Amino acid sequence: YVMLLTLSPYTPTYRDRVSPPGVMIRPYLNGFTIAFNVSQPSTWQPYVDSMHHFLAAYDDKVQEEKNIECVSGQYFIQGGNESEEKKACQFKRSLLQNCSGIEDPTFGYSKGQPCILLKMNRIIGYRPGAGVPVSVDCKVQKGNESNLRSVDFYPGNGTFDLMYYPYYGKITHVNYTSPLVAMHFTDVKKNYLVPIQCSLNGKGIINDVNSDRFLGRIIFTLSIGK
Repeated sequence: YVMLLTLSPYTPTYRDRVSPPGVMIRPYLNGFTIAFNVSQPSTWQPYVDSMHHFLAAYDDKVQEEKNIECVSGQYFIQGGNESEEKKACQFKRSLLQNCSGIEDPTFGYSKGQPCILLKMNRIIGYRPGAGVPVSVDCKVQKGNESNLRSVDFYPGNGTFDLMYYPYYGKITHVNYTSPLVAMHFTDVKKNYLVPIQCSLNGKGIINDVNSDRFLGRIIFTLSIGK
């Protein structure tokens, strides 16, 4: 009991060996194969519904009401007592542009050009990239590289802005909204299983551990039929 009294409910006691972040994608329905036929809306509508549900917390009005505008390009360090509630930076879904679901409510699925969102796992106190924003790239994981001919990234050039870090934990950082990178697969070989690997790139990032497919990277399969 005495030992428990020495533990802080806000931050881990030891953070000298913080692991690099893993990543996850949305939509995530039935594993890591996203398969649909463009001509059959029933096959892609569940992915679209999942995206809208996930992005509801990122609606521009919601973010404007709950969170503040921050200075881009630098970490948002907040001092004071560790028990004080921390402010969170706005991440509006409009930043995702063609993958926001605003202008195209099907996120490209109706055109055979699906959007997929990448989210970095939260780690209390972690400052990714050592002062330089972490970026994302995607490639064919195995097979002919020409099966993936074009990917657009949002926001901007597909980076996680430093202003969203560090994260202070769910108790004090109550309105924290994880930043996203949207990957718009605008030209993928149709009627074919295309395994894709999307990776984080930056100082301190590890993305080449074969035994962990989520550490700094994620592997999934696109199967887009006509």
